[in-house]
Amino acid sequence: MEANIKEVFASIQGEGPYIGFKQLFIRFCECNLRCQYCDTDYDTAHAAKYSVKGLLKLVNLNKDSHSVSLTGGEPLISIEFLKEFLPECPLPVYLETNGTLYKNLAKIIDYVTYVAADIKLPSCTGLKPLWDLHDNFFKIAAQKELFAKAVFNNLITEEEIVKACNLCKKYEIELVLQPEMKEDKSSVNSEFIEEVLNKALDNYHNVRLIPQVHKFINVR
Repeated sequence: MEANIKEVFASIQGEGPYIGFKQLFIRFCECNLRCQYCDTDYDTAHAAKYSVKGLLKLVNLNKDSHSVSLTGGEPLISIEFLKEFLPECPLPVYLETNGTLYKNLAKIIDYVTYVAADIKLPSCTGLKPLWDLHDNFFKIAAQKELFAKAVFNNLITEEEIVKACNLCKKYEIELVLQPEMKEDKSSVNSEFIEEVLNKALDNYHNVRLIPQVHKFINVR
């Protein structure tokens, strides 16, 4: 069993409530979505093929990490590989996912410690609404430590804010609002960011505004 993996590297987590923790990042290729703001090269053309044994060797060399971040692309596409890899992984598993492939999540949820799941806002992604898929995903992911992340720009609507808050309220999880970045700068100004945060807090108490910190300090 092998997986197409773009890169494996140790760095700090730059998004969400675990900012600053050292992680071993395993970036999987392929994604089932095509978000307008995506800055990740997840094509398989220049990927490396890793066996379960080979990837476990790298994990064992990085045991000073807080956890192993499975990111992408969308790691849950490589579900057959994960079914073999995760039971043997010696570190806690931090799954970074677009929050849509709930059937695949159900197959490996027992081996995951943290789930960082996106809420894909149509105004920012250019995609059709995915609320039902996110709901089904959160229903399974809520068995573990789960938080949601919503990337937004100046096109975000009040309806999207309310729906994102209601979804997180349903599962009693934290909602992290993340301004869309253009390289190392926010695509929206501070006044608009504050406005979005306040509108969210009017609907749900457990909301935080956290940008992509790794871009500000220039780490991967």
